[in-house]
Order: sequence, then C-alpha cells, then structure tokens
Amino acid sequence: MLTNLLIKNYALIRQLRIDPSARLNIVTGETGAGKSIMLGALGLLLGRRADTKALYDSGVKCVVEGTFDISAYKLEGFFEEKELEYADETILRREISPAGKSRAFVNDSPVNLDTMRRLGAHLIDIHSQHDTLKLGTDVFQLEIVDLFAENQKLKSEYAEAYRDFRKKRNAYDKLLAQASELKKEADYNKFLFDELDALSLEAGEKELAEQELNLLENAGEIKSKLGMASYALDGAEQSVTDALREVATALSAAAGMAERYNGLYERANSCLIELQDLSGEISGEEEGVEFDPERADQVRERLSAIYGLEQKHQVGSVEELLEIQRELEEKLGRVMNLDEEMAEARQLADLAEDKMRALATDLTDSREAVFEPLANRIVELLKDLGMENATLSLDRTDIEPGPTGADEVNLMFSANKGMPRRPLGEVASGGEFARLMFAVKYILADKTALPTIVFDEIDTGISGEIALKMVQMMEDMALKHQLLVITHLPQIASRGEHHYFVFKDHTQERTVSRMRLLDDNERVEEVAKMIGGARPTDSAYQSARELLRGEA
Repeated sequence: MLTNLLIKNYALIRQLRIDPSARLNIVTGETGAGKSIMLGALGLLLGRRADTKALYDSGVKCVVEGTFDISAYKLEGFFEEKELEYADETILRREISPAGKSRAFVNDSPVNLDTMRRLGAHLIDIHSQHDTLKLGTDVFQLEIVDLFAENQKLKSEYAEAYRDFRKKRNAYDKLLAQASELKKEADYNKFLFDELDALSLEAGEKELAEQELNLLENAGEIKSKLGMASYALDGAEQSVTDALREVATALSAAAGMAERYNGLYERANSCLIELQDLSGEISGEEEGVEFDPERADQVRERLSAIYGLEQKHQVGSVEELLEIQRELEEKLGRVMNLDEEMAEARQLADLAEDKMRALATDLTDSREAVFEPLANRIVELLKDLGMENATLSLDRTDIEPGPTGADEVNLMFSANKGMPRRPLGEVASGGEFARLMFAVKYILADKTALPTIVFDEIDTGISGEIALKMVQMMEDMALKHQLLVITHLPQIASRGEHHYFVFKDHTQERTVSRMRLLDDNERVEEVAKMIGGARPTDSAYQSARELLRGEA
C-alpha cells in the first residue's frame, strides 16, 4: 500500500506530500483544482511517459516519489530477477529534468521504464471511466475468471508446460528445416566426399610426389652427372681415389721414419676411407637412377588430381583437403542419423504437447466451473448498484493452446430488460462499464492481494441509495485493501478514514494546486457544500452531519 506520496514541481503543484490511510481515503475538490494532476503524478510512478510541459517551474526538476509497504505482495522474485535490493518499505521515484531527461529509481537504484511499469502494476491500480474500457477485452475477462477461480497455481503449471512444449517444438522444427537443407545438399556432398575419398590422400604426400616427379623428369641429366662424379673419383687413370691413396702411402712411409707424421697419415687415410665410401654411394645412386616414363606419368597424374581438388576447394594443401573430407563425412553422417534424431525430437515434442493439453483441459474445467457463480455474483452486485435489469453470462470458445490456455472467454451482457446479451464491448455505456468494473474489483478483493486501488469518479451517473451502497462496498474492500477515491458525491465523501481536499491557491503570483487533510469540522463544511453549493443552508449542514455519522 502507499504510505507516502511526494510531488514536487509538477503541473500546478509546487510541492505536495500526503500520508494516506491504509484503508479508505476520500479526495474531493473543485473542478480543475488538481485531482487529475495527482493521478498524472501517480502515472509517472507507473512508468508512463514524462513531458517537460508538466513542470511547474521550467528551471527546476520535477520529482514524484511514492513509498510503499509491499510486504504482502510476494515480490521478492521480481526484485531478484531485476537485481534490485528488496525491502518491505520500497520507494519508487521519477525525476524529470528541465532539459526533458527522465530518470526512474527503485530504492535509489536506477531502472528503465519497463521495470518501473511492471513493478508499478503490482502497487497501484488506477480506475477511471476511460480505464475501465479494458474490461471489454477478452484477455482481461480471462484474468477475472482465473482470479475468481483462484487458478494462479494451475496457470503457472500450464504456463511452464506451454513454454516447455514451445521449446521442444521449436527444436523439432529447427531439425526439420536443417534436414530439408541437408538433404538438398546430400547428393552433392556425397559426390565431393567420394571424389576426395577415392584418392586416399595422405598428409605430406604432395611434397614427396613433387620431389619424385622432379627426379623422374631429370633422370638422364642426373645419371650423367652422377656418372661423371663416380668416374672422377674412382674410374679415371688419375682418379681422385688413386691420387689420395698415393698420398696416404707416402705419409705412412714418413710416419715410419718419424712418429710426428702419424697424425698426417691418419688424416689422409681417413679421407681415403671417406672418399671410397662416397664413391660407392655415388655409384649406387647412379645405378638406381632410371628414366621411367610410366612412373613419371603416374606421379604427374596424381599431382594433377591433387592440384585440381585444391583449386576446386580453394585450398593450398593436402591437409586442408583432408579436413574438408572429414567435414563432408560428418555432414553425410548427420543426414544418415537425422531421421533417428528427428524421431526422438518429435517424440519429446509430442510428450510435452500431451502434458500441456492435459493442463489446458484442467484449466478449462476450472474456469467453466466458476462461470455461473461469478456471473450470478456480478449480477447480484449490479442490482445493488442500480442496474436492476442487468443480466450477464460467460461464454467460452476453444482456441489453439497459447500462453494463457486454450480458452477465449467472452462476457455477455445486457443492461436492459428483454434485450439479448451481447459481448460486453458492444453494449455497455461508460457508466455501466464503471459499475461493472467496480463490482468485479469488489469480488476479487477477497481473492487476491490487490494493489492500492484508485477510483477516479467511478460514481459518475449514480446517486442516493445506490451511492450509499457503493460506498459501503468500498468500506468493505478497504478492510483488506487501500483505496483512494476521487468523488463528487457527498454520500461517498462522508466516509473514509482520511478526507483530502484539493483546491487552487491564488494568493501568490502564480496559481498553485494544494491538497490538505480535513479535520472533522472541515469535513462537515466540505460535505455540506457538496450537498448545497458554495453557500450551504442549515439543512445542508444537518444532512452533512447525518452522512458523516452514518445515519443516512
């Protein structure tokens, strides 16, 4: 409930602070004195858009701050979701700078307007004749039925089942779309894979093949050069090997005569042994080199196949071709396993749908069970509110399951005797809407923790005994819920724990709107003026006292 409201620099209000009662609060005043201004300020706490034109002083920021006791509303989860600090006493604040910048705060933490709008909806419920038009919408009528049936737990279970179904159905639909695309590509992917697989590629083979082809293509020249080297080393009359052998022999003789030459001999002999080994290897390599045109063609053909695939796939190595081959194999395997995967996804979606539809049926049954008692209770209250010939029923139409179930509910209404019931939005006038909404709120007040309810001249078009009945109902509601009632009827103004009077103050350079809490004597004066005009008669004062004593 609202425990304190502070408004600074808004419209005609320079500064206003009220501490409303936890029960029934009455607001009266002259037409245009500022009652609607207070509603506009409350609207800012509901996340409505701000306008710099609303600033009383264009050079000073506007502040609207509401302090709420939210201990009964079970909003801890909302605060946790929005990462806000929870407190049983929570403060909502809006600020509008002269430049037009709007800021919103919850317990001094900045929030966006959507967060303030969602939180404000739990805290303040403003009803004017215009606002009651939402009573004619199917969604709101369904909410009324669910609140009356106390379907909160069942609705939550259904909503969770619906979300689970949509998640699983979307997963199946995604697989279905993927399958369609993969199957379109499957034949081409199979061709590409087979083309790569047929080559039996091995990492590093391209470089080895290029080396082999170079050898085969230059075999004659290579054999000739190796032959020349072999001949020079060991085949000529004055070969390098023979010359080095003579050197070793000479040094051996010298070493026999002087030991100091042993080192030279050993080095020469070592070179001779190495040279003989080199000559043998060169001779072996020469014998191994043969011009093999057939093998050259084979290597050339394989390299051509590799080059062609590299160009086709726009890569530069066999390793990259092998990676593409692996990816193609995975895609083909996915297609092969897709039917099984899709069957499993379809089964999960079907099971989730069965559960959702079962809960939707439970929800439908629970709703239909309260159609008659809810309609009867509303009609009973409407008769008390002066609509003697009102008749009302609730109709249900099957729809595909959605976030709120498989039901479309229509409130069928007739205000006049002998007239058939028709959808509420087609037949109810503004005043009838207002009384219907009031009756609905009265019924629901026992079913849930309603926020602070603001009734803005919801009593338009009624008077006398009906007004007394309405205010008695307001007093009943106020036993459990905080009400702020803006009224022009003395019967309603005479009730309530607090009576606030809104008026214009013309004593300064600029007119300002003010609000003050009336004491007992001031209440008599105000109610008497509401009965008899600006200069009430003794009779009006007497009637006012009787109303305030509850004697009327």
